[in-house]
Amino acid sequence: MQTSSGEDAITEINVTPLVDVCLVLVIIFMAVAPFAVQAGIKVLESKAKAGVGKVAASENVQIKLSRDGRLTLNGRPTTFGKLSQDLRGALMTSKDKMVIVTADAKNKVGDVVTIMDTAKQAGAAKIAIMKND
Repeated sequence: MQTSSGEDAITEINVTPLVDVCLVLVIIFMAVAPFAVQAGIKVLESKAKAGVGKVAASENVQIKLSRDGRLTLNGRPTTFGKLSQDLRGALMTSKDKMVIVTADAKNKVGDVVTIMDTAKQAGAAKIAIMKND
């Protein structure tokens, strides 16, 4: 093709704007990616014979939530309001700082999560969850 001025027509595609847009999108995704990761609870399943050589279960802190919502800490009744204070005292005497939460299948998940959160804030190093039959 010839133009009236004698120059050839531009037949090549200009990719510079396309590259610019792609680089901007890459930068945006790199900046936003760390915020897309959601925090959660790391859960490890126990294996057979995992308890060999470990501290006895009676030396750990045991929290039980009954079907009707009654809360006990090492066999003594407590409330959600006093749980943090009672847990701090119980964890002082615990060797492994492990809390075992036992709940019924009919309990609300929010109550169990509140107990686990309170235990972590009170200084528990490990938390185990058990289902009450």
